[in-house]
Amino acid sequence: MLITPQTLRGIFVGYNTLFNKTFAEQKTQYARISTEVPSTTGIETYAWLGDLPGMREWVGDRVIKDLSASGYTIKNKDFELTVGIPRNVIEDDTIGLYSPNVQMLAQSAAVHPDKLVFSLLKSGFAGKCFDGQPFFSDAHKVGKATASNKMTAKLTLAAYIEARTKMMSLKNEEGEPLALIPDLLVAPPALEATARDILVADYINGTKNTMQGTAELMIAPRLAGADTSWFLMDTSRPLKPMIFQKRSPAKFVSLTNETDPNVFMKKEYLYGVDYRGNAGYGFWQMAIGSDGTT
Repeated sequence: MLITPQTLRGIFVGYNTLFNKTFAEQKTQYARISTEVPSTTGIETYAWLGDLPGMREWVGDRVIKDLSASGYTIKNKDFELTVGIPRNVIEDDTIGLYSPNVQMLAQSAAVHPDKLVFSLLKSGFAGKCFDGQPFFSDAHKVGKATASNKMTAKLTLAAYIEARTKMMSLKNEEGEPLALIPDLLVAPPALEATARDILVADYINGTKNTMQGTAELMIAPRLAGADTSWFLMDTSRPLKPMIFQKRSPAKFVSLTNETDPNVFMKKEYLYGVDYRGNAGYGFWQMAIGSDGTT
């Protein structure tokens, strides 16, 4: 194949089409537990994170809720993945052999938010959220009271019931119940059998399972290694337990000019993907976490 600017443009268009198709086909998990927030700067400040106030009867003047107490910030990061295709491959008209590499770029970019979000979830017993406490903590301040969204129990039916009760009992600063109803149990692969028994089985140890169907199950492969940890969440509201912050979407790019150092010095054309964004913690009230240590 004769290499010309038109040839290289045609290759890019073909690879870009393949990239976009593969990207769109990927199934991810992060969106179920994360609020996706568009970003317009290098760092976003989430001043609105804090209490979850409820409606009140309008008597007298309006009572203005302060949403500027939090200084929680998420800094955008740059992410990339690049592959090289030898010039000889294009000259020999065998570029189709590298189509799986382009698909790999798309797949890696599409599921990368899963990596960010679930890595944070896994470290949520130490990682700090908007109130300065670990995301999963027994010392969250709610007005003058202290609330907990942390447990240490291994995943059992009794522990699941305890976590469910704990979340549904949470209140806001006015002492009003938040009326949260957990709808998702998130567990690592090591706890899949136990989690399925709790949510699906008709009977557990010969006793009718009254918790059957009370939540959906998400087995998250990226929680592998945190084999005793499990999480119960309310994902039914616009604001989720986690935040995925998107500064710029994933974009397929290339470096193929004859004067580019990689082409001139190494006879290699570069194709890659990059995007900007990051993940952070949202409302701790929306999740109960147990490290399963007791």
